[in-house]
Amino acid sequence: MTADLAPAAGTLQLVPALDRPDLLAEPVVAALEALADEVAASCAVAAIDPDLADTAAFCEAYGSPPEASANCVVVAGSRSGEQRFAGCVVLATTRADVNGVVRKRLDVRKASFAPMDTAVELTGMAYGGITPFGLPAAWPLLVDAAVLAAPAVVVGSGIRASKLVVPGSALGQLPGAESLEGLGR
Repeated sequence: MTADLAPAAGTLQLVPALDRPDLLAEPVVAALEALADEVAASCAVAAIDPDLADTAAFCEAYGSPPEASANCVVVAGSRSGEQRFAGCVVLATTRADVNGVVRKRLDVRKASFAPMDTAVELTGMAYGGITPFGLPAAWPLLVDAAVLAAPAVVVGSGIRASKLVVPGSALGQLPGAESLEGLGR
């Protein structure tokens, strides 16, 4: 774990993520364990009040700058009766271009945020804690280029009671990760 994470962390008390699997959803632990050792070691976790998991409340309570937070959303669309999903990661100061960039990448007529119960069921993560770490391997993981370029970002941990703080570049090491310019607008 590196001091480079400190500017994004605000007042969070960071510990190496794999030292606290109790603060991570099961798919997140598996995803971190599958990363190269040096990448996994660069990822930290911190316990938070689960009532403050939503980005705006989290940033205000913990002094983490919104531009250092990244949101992961599950997007769905269908083509010829086939349901297609993707994880999309954008800085919290932007919104995912779901019906432009994401719709074209998924090759669907219309894309929209997956219903909460569907997203929770398919990811094995809590709503409000969904993270790019541990998404289903068959899904593309679309990451805005600005997220990958960030020295550190705060993302969900799969549960509402903690946050991961990771180098933006770590997201590019995840299975299915694709850098997309203009994903966040």
